[in-house]
Amino acid sequence: MADVFMAPGRIVSGVDALGGAADAIRELGEKALIVTDGMMRKLGNLDRLTNMLEASGIRYAVEDGINGEPDDGMILHGLSVYQKENCDFLIALGGGSPIDSMKAIAMLAVCGGRPADYMGKTVTRKLCPMAAVPTTAGTGSEATQFTIITDRATQVKMLLKGPSLMPDLAVIDPAFTVTAPKGVTAATGVDALTHAIEAYTSRKAQPLSDTFALSACQRIFASLRKVWEDGQDREGRIQMSLAALEAGMAFNNASVTVVHGMSRPIGAMFHVPHGISNAMLLNVCLEYVLDGAVERFAGLARACGLADAGDSDGEAAQAFVDAVRRLLREIEIPTPAEYGIAREEFLAAVPKMARDAAASGSPANTRKEITVEAMEELYKKLW
Repeated sequence: MADVFMAPGRIVSGVDALGGAADAIRELGEKALIVTDGMMRKLGNLDRLTNMLEASGIRYAVEDGINGEPDDGMILHGLSVYQKENCDFLIALGGGSPIDSMKAIAMLAVCGGRPADYMGKTVTRKLCPMAAVPTTAGTGSEATQFTIITDRATQVKMLLKGPSLMPDLAVIDPAFTVTAPKGVTAATGVDALTHAIEAYTSRKAQPLSDTFALSACQRIFASLRKVWEDGQDREGRIQMSLAALEAGMAFNNASVTVVHGMSRPIGAMFHVPHGISNAMLLNVCLEYVLDGAVERFAGLARACGLADAGDSDGEAAQAFVDAVRRLLREIEIPTPAEYGIAREEFLAAVPKMARDAAASGSPANTRKEITVEAMEELYKKLW
C-alpha cells in the first residue's frame, strides 16, 4: 500500500530565518493576526517579529492572550480579534500553545462553531493562510496537521486534526529558542524526543517518517544536554530546532502512541504543560511497551550510538530505554509530586484519565496491545 507523507507547504530555516521569510509571509495576505503570549512580548520576540513586518510593509494585529495551555475560551477570543481587525491570515509566535491556537482560530474563522464541534472529525476545508514561528524546540506543531485544545466544560484535551490544519509556512529560526529557560528547554526537548520515539515505534510508521524520527533522536541525544546546561550554545540550539521539526514531521505522518494518549488527561486535569506531562510518563510507558517493539527500540539505540555491534536486539532496546531514563534524570524532569500534584487527587482521577486516554485513539497505535486497565496501572506507577 502506498504511503502519503505530509509536510508544511514551505519551510525557511537557519540563522536569521525570520528575515529570510519576509517575502514568503508577504505572499500569505494583507493583514496578519499574530497569535502569541505575554512572555513573547516581555522577551522582545514579538518586537523582533513586528519590526520585520513593518519593514516589509505587512499590516498586523496582535492577540497575546494565549497564556498557558489553550482552551476553547482563548480560541473564541482570538477569533473575535481576527474578525474585528479584518485579518486575512495568521502568524503564530511562541511554543505549541500559540501555534495550536492559531490553527483552531483559522478553523473557526472559516468553518464556524466551537472547537468541540470538530472532535473526532477531519478538517478538510481550505482555511486562511497560516505561518508558524516556533520559539521552542519541541512541540513540532509547525509541521503537523494536529491541534490540541482543552474543552473547559468537560476538562478534556481535544485532539483536532485534518490536512487543512498544516501551516502553509514554517519559520525555524533558532535564535528565538535562546530565550527559553532551563525548564522549558528540558520539557520541550523531551516532547520532541517523545514524538520521535513514538513515531518510530508506531504501528503507522513508514519509511519517510522513520528517516526523520531517527535523525531527530540522534540530534536530541547529541544536543539536549548541551543546551540545557548552556542556553547560549548556538549550534546546539540549531540542532534542537531541526530535531523538533523532524520529529514533528515524523509523528504527523506516523502518529503518536501511549505516552501522548496518557499525557493529555494529566495536562487537562492538573494543568501540567504538555512537554512535562509527556516526560513524567516516558519511563514507565517505554518499559511497558518495550517487548512489543524490540527491533524498533534496538534500531533507535543503534542510530543514536547507544548499543555496541555485538549487542542483541533485546540488549540494544534496553540500552535505549536506560539512556532515556538517564537523560530525564540529568535534565531534572519533575515527578507529579515534585510538580505539586496531590497524590490522593491524582489517584482519584486515574480511572477518568485512563478512559480519556483510550478515547483519544493514540494508545491504539502502540505495537503492544494496551488496555484501559493497563493504563490505570501505569498512571499509578508515577507514585
